[in-house]
Amino acid sequence: MEEIQSQSDNYRSSSSSASSPASRVPSSNFFYLRKPGSLRQPISFEDSPEWEDTDVDVRVDDGGDSINAATTPASPSLSKLNSGSLPSPHLPEGAVIPRKIAGASVAWKDLTVTIKGKRKYSDKVIKSSTGYALPGTMTVIMGPAKSGKSTLLQAIAGRLHPSARVYGEVFVNGGTSKMPYGSYGYVERETTLIGSLTVREFLYYSALLQLPGFFCQKKSVVEDAIHAMSLDDHANKLIGGHCYMKGLPSGEKRLVSIARELVMRPRILFLDEPLYHLDSVSALLMMVTLKRLSSTGCTLILTIYQSSTEVFGLFDRICLLSNGNTLFFGETLACLQHFSNAGFPCPIMQSPSDHFLRAINTDFDRIIAMCKNWQDDNGDFSSVNMDTAVAIRTLEATYKSSADAAAVETMILKLTEKEGPALKTKGKASNATRVAVLTCRSLLVLSREWKYYWLQLILYMLLTLCIGTVFSGLGHSLSSVVTRVAAIFVFVSFCSLLSIARLPALLKEIKVYACEESNQHSSTLVFLLAQLFSSIPFLFLISISSTPIFYFLVGLEDHFILLMYFVLNFFMTLLVNEGIMLVVATLCQDVCWSVLTLLCIHVVMMLSAGYFRIRNALPGPVWTYPMSYIAFHTYSIQGLLENEYLGTSFAVGQGEKHLSLKVSSVLGLQQIQVDVNLV
Repeated sequence: MEEIQSQSDNYRSSSSSASSPASRVPSSNFFYLRKPGSLRQPISFEDSPEWEDTDVDVRVDDGGDSINAATTPASPSLSKLNSGSLPSPHLPEGAVIPRKIAGASVAWKDLTVTIKGKRKYSDKVIKSSTGYALPGTMTVIMGPAKSGKSTLLQAIAGRLHPSARVYGEVFVNGGTSKMPYGSYGYVERETTLIGSLTVREFLYYSALLQLPGFFCQKKSVVEDAIHAMSLDDHANKLIGGHCYMKGLPSGEKRLVSIARELVMRPRILFLDEPLYHLDSVSALLMMVTLKRLSSTGCTLILTIYQSSTEVFGLFDRICLLSNGNTLFFGETLACLQHFSNAGFPCPIMQSPSDHFLRAINTDFDRIIAMCKNWQDDNGDFSSVNMDTAVAIRTLEATYKSSADAAAVETMILKLTEKEGPALKTKGKASNATRVAVLTCRSLLVLSREWKYYWLQLILYMLLTLCIGTVFSGLGHSLSSVVTRVAAIFVFVSFCSLLSIARLPALLKEIKVYACEESNQHSSTLVFLLAQLFSSIPFLFLISISSTPIFYFLVGLEDHFILLMYFVLNFFMTLLVNEGIMLVVATLCQDVCWSVLTLLCIHVVMMLSAGYFRIRNALPGPVWTYPMSYIAFHTYSIQGLLENEYLGTSFAVGQGEKHLSLKVSSVLGLQQIQVDVNLV
């Protein structure tokens, strides 16, 4: 305790000297808090305030599931702000009144999460965390990197990996039942959107995937989501843009990913790092939009790493984590008081979130070691000489014995003593509807993705042109049979390999599917069927455009029926190859590994297809059984050769004796049975 007290006194003295009244500017320009009718209000702080203990008044309405918690600070003006007693802002004429959402209370008590091998020193990622979130409020989980923010958010939402073990309880409206489908939304830190769709199209297809009912009923839901996320000016813009227009900025893309979850009108919304990779302006716009969303009644729980002063003022409650330990839970102003009581007051010129992370981020210890004996022109680095381990222990011990922790326990007791109405599940779209919706969406994407689809069509035509010119002018003599077999083998094999060029576009679709599947908007079978069905028109277009080029340049049988059989055979080859590529890409989900796996599969199938050695001559294990029977090249080329040569006779020799060779069947490409008649 003497070490802790000395470290606290040292940091208090350095903070006070750094923010002395003689050298500071008025603090009203730096700290902002929410105010009804305005996005922010300047609030004056002292650099080392000695705030009085706050009284917590908890009221539970008996007539419904709404819960009000009013924290009464020493300042009367702040009391009015937090209790909502100030008059509501006047809405201008013609303004759209946002749809009210019946939120739900969420509470977690003694929540502990263990994941084996997650950390070197301990399997406990979250240690006895307790907190709550109320309807119409924004609760923020803050902490340095690898402090357990996302794990805690997933534990509350019930989305942890099955290998993780969760101890403790999570209450929703006072009950311990899991949140049903449609009652909550979850937005991950990194989401993939479809760049070739507009914002309105993307949200409309998402609504069709999630909601049951008729198509016309989904438009109002989509428009509400667009308005809630302030995307009215971007509704008809392509998310990813095109060659003449840039796509949406990263901030608007994050809003689109949130709007995708809002089409279900969830009562609880979980957001993992919504400010990830956003600049200060985009971050403020994001948080103001989320604050407006929470004012409609929705319960918001989000994680955040760091925020500006303006963004910090928009939070209602904050849960501060470090190495899985809860160092504070309560209102944002009370968090500043907590740090001051523990001996770490926030300097007047520093952002609160920066100050919090500076005190609890153990990575700063490395900076202290670097700067221990290093001085600059202004003196030593006294502002970074605080031991974070000591600060974490001090803050944790201070919080456990504080009135804030007692107030949280009291609120948890009030929230759980009476079970409110259970969240009701919302209907899902049927699997058949989802297959149809994903097929239509993929067809629309296919028509707009010129880089991966139309360019691939041109490459197929160029490849068949090259193969056709190389094998042109073969004639129809017996000596041309071997060369024709080689031409057909090269045509089928090389065109199958070229289909791997579609892999990057397919992996993008898989990333979108992974996000939709995690929120139960789709399933693996639905995705695979939709992708296979949507590829049929494109593959048939490739077959009908490229096959005639090869067919007539090589000089195959000039019959329309034989030509159409050739086209359909090649189309089925591409379709089977598309299915193999879908399965491999879904399993690997990586460009490098997917390409290597597909190349290995194609090479093995080409070797066992019967061109290099006929099936009967292949080694029995592996190559004959099962590879020669699995390889689709075998059946494709066999069918094309039978289409060309079945029933064809060749005369060999002149004079009184000659050979008449008649092809009766083709097995394994080069195994041609002949009837030899001596005349």
